[in-house]
Amino acid sequence: MKNTIHRIALIGFGTVGQSLAKIIAAKNADLKQLRHTELRIVAIATPGKGSLYHPDGLDISALFTALEKDGTFAGYPDSAGLERGMDNLPLIRDTNADTVVEVSHTDMNSGQPALDHCRTALAHGKNVVTSNKGPVALAYADLSALAAANGVRFLFESTVTAGTPSLRLARRALAGNEITEMRGILNGTTNFILSEMEAGKSYADALAQAQSLGYAEADPTADVEGIDALAKVLIIANTVMGCALKKDEISCRGISHLTADDIAAAKAAGKRWKLIGQVKKAGGQTTASVQPVLLPLSDPLAQVMGTTNAVTYRTDLLGDVTLIGAGAGGIETAAGLLADILAI
Repeated sequence: MKNTIHRIALIGFGTVGQSLAKIIAAKNADLKQLRHTELRIVAIATPGKGSLYHPDGLDISALFTALEKDGTFAGYPDSAGLERGMDNLPLIRDTNADTVVEVSHTDMNSGQPALDHCRTALAHGKNVVTSNKGPVALAYADLSALAAANGVRFLFESTVTAGTPSLRLARRALAGNEITEMRGILNGTTNFILSEMEAGKSYADALAQAQSLGYAEADPTADVEGIDALAKVLIIANTVMGCALKKDEISCRGISHLTADDIAAAKAAGKRWKLIGQVKKAGGQTTASVQPVLLPLSDPLAQVMGTTNAVTYRTDLLGDVTLIGAGAGGIETAAGLLADILAI
């Protein structure tokens, strides 16, 4: 059987984009043999490293060699057909990429610049795969309609629990079930902090450790105040449960107010605090929230520690189904991107 060549344009080449490139380099031989598919990165655009396009594909090894020299693509070797310096939108619109992988740094409140990148790609007949929460949380219906109108796919598995397939589980494996409720640990940073506090650390010390390990940003607000989890609740509500919620319809409270005494009291009572994102449909009404919840230790979510994520779906045919796995990390997020590319 002849191999199918699938051409990719990467918008953004930070931790996640570089992880995807490394995975493609490592797995392409197996993909050719087992799936008769060859993945080629034909274009890359970044704000600081530069941009490259070659219709026959870029040399992934040479990309990393160039980055090691000065952190840019300036040292990438010239060859016939290579173009440098294309702006993002022309690179998306005018290259021969089949799929645009959107992993740029994006503002969650506006969804930009990823939202414009996604719209441009879909409008020009290119599939979009993204790990950016903003476009999905803010414009899922519009982007899905645009994809359908142009005969392409808009996929976003990595937006919720990285490569752990929480969206695919609900949308594919649980097809035919009615999902009436979702509860989840959707932010690994807060789960790590709560786990460390239970082990005896103060909130401040646990947060400092999360920052030193790279789990939390220098400004941890999006994590500890529940904003990151809220975006993921919004995505699950709208893409899995058909709720059409807006961000301001979800109540949100983080963990920064919890004290060592709160954690100790829960432990003494045989319970455990977790930051839980929830969507529930009942009696024709939908409610959604992000907040710390005191769980009994018999709840599967109570046993999820460290940076691990978990989602429990309540279904009419199977009862509760819980998925537990990695929820962050470059390789883990890139694994979800790869799964979406292969689904296309």
